Amino acid sequence: MISALELRHIIESGLLPRSCTCTVNPKGALLIKMIEPSSGRVELFVPGVLASELTSSRAISNLISELRIEMAARQNVLCMGATVNG
Repeated sequence: MISALELRHIIESGLLPRSCTCTVNPKGALLIKMIEPSSGRVELFVPGVLASELTSSRAISNLISELRIEMAARQNVLCMGATVNG
């Protein structure tokens, strides 16, 4: 099994250039926060990802892909809102 420190590093590195913090609670659940660098605002907050389910490089890669897709979808919604309102 991958250590919590290695898992944090892989996830945070996999989401670069976005700013991300990943913490592991005592029960082994990850808390992932994606932060907007210029404002410091939390763009995405994902609690409760079980570290015990991230046992392979494929599982970690799938998680990172899902987070990237979620961020892209949020960006599209923000851009569409700016176009409609602007």
